[in-house]
Amino acid sequence: MKLLIVTFLKDYQEDVQKIFKQAQITAFSIADVTGFKDGQAPDLLEDWFASGDEKFDSQVIFSFTENQKAELALELANNYNTQNETKFPVRAFIVPVEKSNL
Repeated sequence: MKLLIVTFLKDYQEDVQKIFKQAQITAFSIADVTGFKDGQAPDLLEDWFASGDEKFDSQVIFSFTENQKAELALELANNYNTQNETKFPVRAFIVPVEKSNL
């Protein structure tokens, strides 16, 4: 079993869900996140009402899935990035699951 984690701009949600469908990953979770590009941790209290373009509406989608499905999803994400050159590529990670109660 693997943990597949994919991060992407919110605008790409439909495309990423298609990747999951093609990889036959049917159980997953999605969460909204705010991405920061400058590499510095923000002071959220000081920057409460900021509207600068250093923040990005992003999402993270993750699934505990079989190794083959995770590998296929990673390959499909790489293909997507190749076909859709952008400053904000879809990022995919496969993390091994050492133990589970399943």
